[in-house]
Amino acid sequence: MPKDSEHNGPKHVAVIMDGNGRWATNRKKPRLFGHHAGARRVKEIVRACPDVGVKYLTIFAFSTENWKRTQTEVAGLMKLFRRYIIREANDLLAEGVRVRFIGDRVRLDEKLVALMDQLELLTSQNDKVHLTIALNYGGRDEVARATQRLAYDVQAGKLKPENVDEETLPRYLDTHFLPDPDLVIRTSGEARISNFLLWQSAYAEYEFIDTLWPDFTKDIFGEVVGRFGTRERRFGAVLA
Repeated sequence: MPKDSEHNGPKHVAVIMDGNGRWATNRKKPRLFGHHAGARRVKEIVRACPDVGVKYLTIFAFSTENWKRTQTEVAGLMKLFRRYIIREANDLLAEGVRVRFIGDRVRLDEKLVALMDQLELLTSQNDKVHLTIALNYGGRDEVARATQRLAYDVQAGKLKPENVDEETLPRYLDTHFLPDPDLVIRTSGEARISNFLLWQSAYAEYEFIDTLWPDFTKDIFGEVVGRFGTRERRFGAVLA
């Protein structure tokens, strides 16, 4: 059963960072120009987390469906991810940010996976902000992979079928080390969840805002997080 955090603000915020391509197109620039601007915005939002009481930030960087984009855009994004890790690693370490990745790494480039592993190890002792990056991630894919791992444990006799309940599956999810998100933000005016944290967001509050991700400043972030405290969260119960 979800529990309220001790303060009124969200402890864990998840973000669907939408609108990079449109932001670039509006400026008559290539879509990758927008993705680079979006990466710079990530750095600003991560730094703003402690000021608004956010301990965990999970961002949707690349979905399992994004492979359908042009080869040029996909290759550019993969290069951007590698460059982000290399350039930001020392700052993330110095600023107390622990970085972890979720998603299926099998399809990713070996060099990128190696950099991801290195960054996770480098920042493993940090605890100021927990940044989780969803890379080649899809909610349905995650649940399918988790169910497969669970089935193997049942087959091996490590788990009895009758003992499987709604508390069991989360231990097999990519996010097993995270609390469920309290707030999910989607930028760019689209009102859909796009296969993001399907299981984990069952009781999350949602904010769909019109701002494109590269224009999503720390002030807007603070306003959205602040509004969370005005919501009455009942988790299916009726409060007196």
